[in-house]
Amino acid sequence: MFLARDEKGSLVNALEDKLVKQSYTCPACGALLRLRKGKNLRTHFAHVSLKQCNFYYENESSEHLENKVALFNWAMKNDKAELECPIPQLKQIADILVNKQLAIEVQCSPITRQLLEERSLGYRKNGYQVLWLVGQKLWLKERLTQLQRDLLSFSQNMGFHLWELDQQRDILRLKYMIHQDLKGNLYYQIREFPYGQGNLIEILRLPYQKQRIASMDVSQDETICDYIRQQLYYKNPYWMRKQGEAYAQGKNLLNLDVQDWFPQVRPIEKGQFCQITIDLQGYYNNFQAYYQQNPKTDTQKLYPPAFYQQYFLKNVVK
Repeated sequence: MFLARDEKGSLVNALEDKLVKQSYTCPACGALLRLRKGKNLRTHFAHVSLKQCNFYYENESSEHLENKVALFNWAMKNDKAELECPIPQLKQIADILVNKQLAIEVQCSPITRQLLEERSLGYRKNGYQVLWLVGQKLWLKERLTQLQRDLLSFSQNMGFHLWELDQQRDILRLKYMIHQDLKGNLYYQIREFPYGQGNLIEILRLPYQKQRIASMDVSQDETICDYIRQQLYYKNPYWMRKQGEAYAQGKNLLNLDVQDWFPQVRPIEKGQFCQITIDLQGYYNNFQAYYQQNPKTDTQKLYPPAFYQQYFLKNVVK
């Protein structure tokens, strides 16, 4: 953290003020803080003990601090931004609050679903928008973790998406049109934005702005039937559940061929999402309807939700 109160009770900022050795306290909870500075360390404050603080849940890493400063300075170029803004009614401190409306949260380490949900719901119930941007430990890799799922956002123009912070390269990265295949492998597209270039808030609004519809080609896996047979042989819980659902419909997954599994790359499966509050059932229905009505091929072309919605509406009109 960068803000603290000195022995006189005055608010000081480690980024701007010349600080001397004395007792500093947390402006939110009043607990004792330690001033940290060094040759390769940005000057900041850290709680001596977090046990008394209901606002901070961990002392921040260097990655967290550097990303927070970069985003704050970037936001200040075009908007009114507050660094480490306390919101007492929520017992939360927004990493950056922009225009009194948007809370930007930098998340560089794992967090429990309960805490993530509490903080996200707290913001929304009190009239704030919240957007989570993740550090290196939480970047998307080959598979989607439960925490990453809970950090996903959704828009009709870019589908499921996630914002990543690359502090080493000074890059804000958007991974969008995120899909999964039947093995759980991820597919997505990427856009990158150098820190400080352009209007940060306009960039963060990009997934919700009208734009040309993108597409992405993915090949179908010819060995998928062998893979599913193997998963059932070893009683994989996920595939055993899918087999149970198939039995209830009078089917058997072992009798299906490659074409029966088309399309193999699909939206992130239905279920609870921590950041997504809209009903996605229409998207899932439109997605399935499109591929049922179009020829099955070795290469699947993926689109954002807006494409399937437009396709469905055109066919309804006909």
